[in-house]
Amino acid sequence: MPRGDKRRYTDKQKRKAAHIAQSYEERGVSHDEAEARAWATVNKDSGGGNLSGSGRGKPDSHAADRRKAADRSAAAKKGWETRRRRAQG
Repeated sequence: MPRGDKRRYTDKQKRKAAHIAQSYEERGVSHDEAEARAWATVNKDSGGGNLSGSGRGKPDSHAADRRKAADRSAAAKKGWETRRRRAQG
């Protein structure tokens, strides 16, 4: 299978990548970059194409959805500081 070939991906994976790419484009990312990021996210979640012969039936990990508790805490603290600073200013 040539590099970049999407035949091994399920319809669900293709829909997910399209949705993610659209979201990136709405935020101002170029089409090519948005598509690359979208497929990277799909690959991280599901480990690549899932059609028969490539591990179909393995559950998705959704690893791209997860953030460590420390990261969430740091983001919450940063947001709080920003809101506090803007309220004073």
